[in-house]
Amino acid sequence: MLRQRAAIHIHPNLYPMDTKMSTTSEYGWSETSGIPLLTKLRSDLKAAMLSRNEAVKGAIRIIISEFPTRITLPITLESGKKSSRPKRDDEITNDEIISVIMGLCKSEKQTLEFAKQTTSDYLQVLESYLPSMAGEDEILAWTKANIDLSQFKTPMQAMGTIMKHFGKGADGNMVKKVLGSLAG
Repeated sequence: MLRQRAAIHIHPNLYPMDTKMSTTSEYGWSETSGIPLLTKLRSDLKAAMLSRNEAVKGAIRIIISEFPTRITLPITLESGKKSSRPKRDDEITNDEIISVIMGLCKSEKQTLEFAKQTTSDYLQVLESYLPSMAGEDEILAWTKANIDLSQFKTPMQAMGTIMKHFGKGADGNMVKKVLGSLAG
């Protein structure tokens, strides 16, 4: 005896097949959200799969696929050889994931530059998971308020201190530009 499956009609507005970036506004991460980045990536992957958003789903899968090779923990084997193993989920920090995403962004920007394009859906998804970068004005204001440049032979020597303060939230080239403007 054959069973017939009930025909299920899926309303197209409930599950958009369109992969344009207009549906990615609910995706992304912010340091102020209080959610670990890995948790947010996994929940967004699930949401993207359910909504059939191929652009977001593909980008998040690429990010997560980088973890076993780029986020590792050094270990020493019984034989004394040095090796490494992928970190477990509870060992992965937001900064490590941000480093992976920044590397993917850099690679995508180079690819787009070669193709003479300015942006892509993939790059927009990647950037939505990065913390907002400190602007030139913010870096300049913090530097003037917290660093006495007369203590350094050249203003560029203060770069390490500034980068330590802002961490991954400041672009090194932007800091160089600010220090260059203060120098001259």
